[in-house]
Amino acid sequence: MKERLEAELFVEPFPLMVVNNFYNDFELALIWQELMFYTAPNKLLAAENYGGVVGKTNAKALVLDDIYINHSKTKEDGINFRNLSNILTVNRKLFRCGVLEKFSELHGCTSIATKSNHDTTKVRYYHNNEYYDPHTDSSTQFLAFSYFYREPKKFKGGDLIFPKYDFKIPCNNNTMVIFPGWVEHGVRKVTIEDSDYFDGWGRYAITSFFGCKYRNTLSAK
Repeated sequence: MKERLEAELFVEPFPLMVVNNFYNDFELALIWQELMFYTAPNKLLAAENYGGVVGKTNAKALVLDDIYINHSKTKEDGINFRNLSNILTVNRKLFRCGVLEKFSELHGCTSIATKSNHDTTKVRYYHNNEYYDPHTDSSTQFLAFSYFYREPKKFKGGDLIFPKYDFKIPCNNNTMVIFPGWVEHGVRKVTIEDSDYFDGWGRYAITSFFGCKYRNTLSAK
């Protein structure tokens, strides 16, 4: 049975799509298995070690593509280590479910979203007093944030904020937010009481950085 997804579309103050309840129960179970594994000690990395904007955030994260990369020089055997990650497998839904078709119709600057041929996935965890100051991801064309937390929700804050536009998106469980990488954005500080960092009661974000990466097909003559 084909899933029905509900989304809010915005043209102002910038092109934006908010998809509610993006993942189904089966997909969520797979995602949570992996999120809790990464929340154990000595797994998540500081900003300088995962490509975060140093000085802008104290939240830790992982670049999943760097972990599940195929180091083989030849891929004729068909081995794809990305398949070992529940998250890297399940988040292919973004590119197959039709939401990018709707997003591409929002504005001229989103029109190439469906032509994406390159993406990178980060998992980030925010616990008490962790934040991400406003910044842009100008090196990528589009961003898709998915938010997760254990219920009942124990933390406050964690909203996605756009100070230049006096705009914010609440942190709602299993919601995906998609917008262009040039839009300045940040994450409001998370506050949580009576919670150890490793118990997993904070705010999780799975981010897809995606767009078109063209190869030079001209041969030397």
